[in-house]
Amino acid sequence: MFDALDIGASALSAQRTRMDTIASNVANIGTTHDDNGLPNPFRRRIALLQARANDRGAPGVSVSKIVQDPAPFRQVYEPGHPDANAQGYVRYPNIDLAMEMVNMMEASRAYEANVTMMETSKAMISSALRLIA
Repeated sequence: MFDALDIGASALSAQRTRMDTIASNVANIGTTHDDNGLPNPFRRRIALLQARANDRGAPGVSVSKIVQDPAPFRQVYEPGHPDANAQGYVRYPNIDLAMEMVNMMEASRAYEANVTMMETSKAMISSALRLIA
């Protein structure tokens, strides 16, 4: 009876992790150095979702892992920048702000859809309990 709520809860958790990953990408859109201060740009992260069953066997979804996007870095001609190479190009993260915004809207809508599904399931369970009593 409560499997629908478990499914929704797993989806909320997965979408939240996905939104956190996207937010990290947007926050690091101009990061040209790694943690050690070396000129290695931030690499875009992607949250991978997978189907899974909980301990009672109810279906759901979870984040299997967060991977780095292997796409090449953006190169911008800025000869006066301290990180410019000999040709005057600076390597920036492989993040496209428009794509990240679309992904964030999609994750947000999926989150909202799961909240609505859980509210509807809760109302149905409540109605069923009133019929039994």
